[in-house]
Formats: sequence, C-alpha cells, structure tokens
Amino acid sequence: MFGFILIILVILLFAGVPIAQALGMESFIYMVQSDIAVNAIPQKFFSGIDSFTMLAIPGFMLAGNLMSNGGITERIVGFCKRLSGNLRGGLSIANIVASMVFAGISGSATGDTASIGGILIPAQKKEGYTSEHAVGVTAASSCLAPLIPPSIPMIVAGGCASLSVGRLFVAGAIPGIFLGLGQIGLVLYLAYRFQYPRGIKCSFREMIKSAADAFWSLLMVVIILVSILSGLCTPTEASVISVVYGWAIGTFVYKDLKMRDIPKLVLDSMIQATAVLAITGFAAGFAWVLAREQIPTVIANSITSFTTNKYVFLLLVNLLLLFVGMFMETLSALLILLPVLLPVATSVFGIDAIQFTTMSVLNLVIGLVTPPVGVCLATACGIGKVSLSRGVKGILPFYLVALTILLLVTLVPGFTTWLPNLIYG
Repeated sequence: MFGFILIILVILLFAGVPIAQALGMESFIYMVQSDIAVNAIPQKFFSGIDSFTMLAIPGFMLAGNLMSNGGITERIVGFCKRLSGNLRGGLSIANIVASMVFAGISGSATGDTASIGGILIPAQKKEGYTSEHAVGVTAASSCLAPLIPPSIPMIVAGGCASLSVGRLFVAGAIPGIFLGLGQIGLVLYLAYRFQYPRGIKCSFREMIKSAADAFWSLLMVVIILVSILSGLCTPTEASVISVVYGWAIGTFVYKDLKMRDIPKLVLDSMIQATAVLAITGFAAGFAWVLAREQIPTVIANSITSFTTNKYVFLLLVNLLLLFVGMFMETLSALLILLPVLLPVATSVFGIDAIQFTTMSVLNLVIGLVTPPVGVCLATACGIGKVSLSRGVKGILPFYLVALTILLLVTLVPGFTTWLPNLIYG
C-alpha cells in the first residue's frame, strides 16, 4: 500500500503540484484506501502546527520584513562595508558579515538573499567585481541564516522531532560562524588572486559615525540572541520582541517605516508563514502514514542489513540529503525525511539527535544554492541578471567551504553539541 502511495506522491511532485497539497492528497488517498475516516486529516494537520514554538515562524518573518523596510538593513550593510576596511574584496566581505548579522534577526535564507543581495549585488558589479562572483558570494552567504540563531528550519525541525529549539539554535551557531569565517577567508584569497577592488577607506571618525548610525540595528541582534541563549525568553517570545523592536526603531528612530506600510508587511508575512505552516501541517499527516506503515522500522532494518558502521550510515544520509536538497525545498524535505531518519540514527547507531538534526539542516541548506532548483542561487541570479550557469560558476568555490563544515558537523559531535551542553547542561 505505501509503495503505491509513494508513487502517487512522486508523480504529484513532478507534475508541479505544491508540496503541501501533494502531501495532503497523498494522505487523503491513503486513508480512503485503508478505510480510515478522512476527518483524521484535519486532526493530524492541526496537531502538526498546534505548538507554541511554531508561533515563532510568523514572528521572525514579520521582523525580517520590518527590518528590510524600516531602514535597518541599509544601516547594517553600511556599517559592514566600513568594518571591512580597505581590504581587497572588502565589499564581498561586507556582504558575508551583513548576512551573519541579518541571520541573527530573520532566520530566513531567501529573505537574506533578497534584502542583502538587492543592495550589494548591484554595488559589487558597479565597483568592478564580476557578476558571477557577486551572485556567488551573495547566494553562499545566505546559507548562514538557517544556521545562526534564530533559524526557521531549526524551529520546524524541533517541532517535528520534539527536540529543544533552544538547543538546536545554539547547536547551529558554531557551524554558522565557522562557515562565515571560511567564506571570508575564501573571498580574501580570491580577491588577492584576481585583484578585486579594495573596500571603503574611512577614518576612525567615520567608522564611529557609521557604528552609531547602525547601533539600534545591531542592538536588535544582541537582544534576540541574548534573550534566547540566556533563557530569559522562549524563541516565540523573542520573535514578538523582535517585531515590536523592529517596528519601534523603523518608525520612531530611523523614521523610514510609515504606518501605511504596516498592513502590507503584515499581510506579506501572513502569506509567507501560512505557506510554511501548511507544509508543516500536511507533513504531520504524512509522518502519521509513515508511522502506521512502520516505514522507519523497515528502513532501519534495511540499513542495518547493509551496514552497521555509523560513519557509512552518515555518509549515505549526507548523499541522500544533498541529492534531495537539489530538488526539494528545505522545510519540505526536512519534514518528510527527518521523522524517518532521526529514529534510525539515534536508536540504531547512537548518534546524538541534536548533531544529526543540525547535519540534516546544513545538508538541505546547501541545496538552496544547488541547481536545478537552488532557490537562493536563482534569486541571486535574478538580482544580478545573470544566467544560472554563470551563477553556478561563481558559487562553485564556496561549495568546498560548505562541504568542509558539513564534514566537521558529521564527524565531530562536539562541533554541534559542546555549546548546547555548556549552556543548557
């Protein structure tokens, strides 16, 4: 029965049916064929989103939209441009640093690409960088957002796997920071090899002035991270704080955010959040189907009959997730595969749940910049007005950095578990 349902799901996805509707239709067909009351579908849908933690998703999405329209993004970018100094490739370094800061507010890779890229891709092209490099560094740095807290994929993963979102946030921090530093090191190498333009040369007074101008924007990041990591508030409460703070700063301090803009920003955020929650709800129904058909047990038995080596298992999972990430959106793939693979990883191979979940998120995030789908890469190519093939050429060097961090996350448990254990015990 499940094989038949899976074939239908694959056909629906390749036919272009949105993932949420495809999962819902698949669950409906399964229940009809199994003589199960179809009113179980809304029950499973509601149970998938009936979580206080899930409320953080619309909160951080609205905070990101307020930030982009309230002058906060521009000030962060301006400060990062001066912070990079007179180094070769300074504008590209500013791109990466700004993405790291932006990640501490929105947690969205596509939002990072659109907001930061909309400013810095044209600026890099104007300064003399190649279009391929400008697109590549922007798309690559957008991968930082789902790792550095707060992270929307980590919220979704914590909800579907019943894991502490706070621990997942902290677990992604070190890989995210190392990924950003690795990208900066690569940019410095490429800049001196290909003689990219130098960054903005500014005096100490100009640096202080820029820092003062961006102070309230940077304080937003500090408030969110400190409030979550210190345990003063939950991720959901932090998202509400970020919305109120972003609105107040954009309206009363920078005065770039007008009251007439608020309804549209709220509506846009509602639409974005609804799309995510719809996938989450229908994925809960699909997970129930998997559990009823004992698919995790079947997969566990199949894997253990093939190998009992933990590292071979991790290699196979990495290859699977990298392949799936090339075709499927991160949250959808996470909601479908994590409930299947995580029990096998923890119960059969004794892999830490936080480490495995962080590894899964990083794999699928790499898919955001990998053709043929590669949402972030496609967005950056659209902003930079280059073909996807040229965009791939620009981002290719950054894959090596990402795969190196992925290797560390996979083989060194402490890389993701040390900090959560230190903070939470």
